[in-house]
Amino acid sequence: QVQLVESGGGLVQPGGSLRLSCAASGRILSMNAMGWYRQAPGKERELVAAITSGGSTNYADSVKGRFTISRDSAKHTVFLQMNSLKPEDTAVYYCKATKVLVTTGPYLEVWGQGTLVTVSS
Repeated sequence: QVQLVESGGGLVQPGGSLRLSCAASGRILSMNAMGWYRQAPGKERELVAAITSGGSTNYADSVKGRFTISRDSAKHTVFLQMNSLKPEDTAVYYCKATKVLVTTGPYLEVWGQGTLVTVSS
């Protein structure tokens, strides 16, 4: 079994910063890409940023230049540094890991429970 636990969400003023963390737990042997998604009220879940096991990254156009994704592969952890936050960044942010291999078998994808980010003055 594998679990993803996000942390770091909260209330921040426009222009502020937050750093989200997502830690995977379990008897993990390998993990492919990890990413952050978000879902605002009344909207579909969308990709924010992703990073492969080799370190390649991609970002949604709306966050390019403001958000940075990184990972600590040894600790099965992914981070999202969010700067210059805007009210439209308000959403529940979810972490996802793909192609996770644990001692009991493979998982195609695993999702975290989400952490709320609110950008408001």
